[in-house]
Amino acid sequence: MVKKKTKRKTARGKVSYRKKKSSILKWIFSTSKQGRKETPAWLHWLLLCLVIIAMMIVFYRYFIHPYEYRWKPCTGCQLYEICIPGKYEVHGIDISHYQNEIDWKLLRKSQYNKYPIRFIYIKATEGASMCDAAFEQNFDSARANGFIRGAYHYFNPEGDAVKQADFFISKVHLQEGDLPPVLDVERKGSNTPEELRKKVKQWIFRVQRYYNVKPVLYTSYKFKTRYLTDSLLNSYPYWIAHYYVDSVQYKGQWTFWQHTDVGKLPGISERVDLNVYNGRLDDFMQMTIKNKN
Repeated sequence: MVKKKTKRKTARGKVSYRKKKSSILKWIFSTSKQGRKETPAWLHWLLLCLVIIAMMIVFYRYFIHPYEYRWKPCTGCQLYEICIPGKYEVHGIDISHYQNEIDWKLLRKSQYNKYPIRFIYIKATEGASMCDAAFEQNFDSARANGFIRGAYHYFNPEGDAVKQADFFISKVHLQEGDLPPVLDVERKGSNTPEELRKKVKQWIFRVQRYYNVKPVLYTSYKFKTRYLTDSLLNSYPYWIAHYYVDSVQYKGQWTFWQHTDVGKLPGISERVDLNVYNGRLDDFMQMTIKNKN
């Protein structure tokens, strides 16, 4: 008897609880509906417009603005499928295995344009153990086809700078007439700016002692300003990477300017970086290595 009464009470309790829960939910929904009815229609349209404007700003900032220079009308000379900065006398490219196999006979034709390609920097090494798969072939072919050649190292900020310098030296045998070696620094890694500058200097000093020439420092102008600016590093030739602008915005001294990454040259199937030298051809030739190593 007691157990039966308990069960009935429990059942009645569940029913009562469900009714209360249902009434509470009805009250919440009715309140929210009332709240929505009280919201003015113009406020909905205003919020919608703000969301659309915000999406348009984000789309422009990340998908249009970085590339809008490509669509500007060219007021100078259209060559290599880009607008060439024509006030510079010396033009060149940089390549790696990403450009795939190059037809050097076709590429040699670029030496006879209005703005001839005079020099080619070639990726040699990365970190302390990786040699670019196309380096030897590209390096030999560039010289054999009359281009002034150079080699660059892609710096690993997490690795040992001295080991990276020694690895570059072991793979790159510069000769008289070649350009100075280049250190390509694009990432800070987990280093502080002071630690990064210390590592960069270790690489530069070791390579400079071996080749008896000042290496060139390559990086973007923002990265240079934030992390690689001091009195000593500023004394080294600077190769600035700054795309889709009419002129260099970096305020300091610079030697090379990588002005685009979408050039198209005969003999190269992929897009390629184009560069200019900040000076006359005679000055450019003075940069080349004079004594055999």
